[in-house]
Amino acid sequence: MIYEEGNFYHLYNRGCNKEKIFFHSENYEYLIKRMRKSHKKYSVNIIAFCLMPNHFHFLLRQESDVPLSDWLRALFSGYTLAVNKQQNRTGTLFEGKPKKRLIDKEEYLQHLIYYIHFNPVKAGLVSFPEKWKFSNYLECIGKRANFPFDELLINDLFGSKKEYMIFTENYYLDEILGKQLDKYFID
Repeated sequence: MIYEEGNFYHLYNRGCNKEKIFFHSENYEYLIKRMRKSHKKYSVNIIAFCLMPNHFHFLLRQESDVPLSDWLRALFSGYTLAVNKQQNRTGTLFEGKPKKRLIDKEEYLQHLIYYIHFNPVKAGLVSFPEKWKFSNYLECIGKRANFPFDELLINDLFGSKKEYMIFTENYYLDEILGKQLDKYFID
């Protein structure tokens, strides 16, 4: 699949052998800092992200003809070097290239945003998405302003940041929609 301008993509990758990719809170913060500094340079619109101990999820929109893969390569090659040095390790950190899914139906975007932000709850790391500080959920509901996100898209999809918070609190995915969305979720 070739990345194309204007398209939304769900990207995911996990640690080699399902091992950790984040060893300390400073690792998460370092990657978030790299994301914040580099996303505009590569014309990447970060809609939703969640960094988990052994994997990450991004929902991104490519805003130019510069492929998302360029940003991902720059972002994670520097991150891998830093973590390898910190952990006194060598070699690959990830299980190959990130997996990607083109999001070809706009009505699925709100469910994917929720899915990404709900990951730490599903994994049992926290009881509510707002308790996980390594995602942009708090920005999307207006409780933190540390990370850029597409406020216009959140408002368009949910009505407002407050409505997104209500959506996440009341969300449930019925069987039929769940089956339709399966191809967009990555195990």
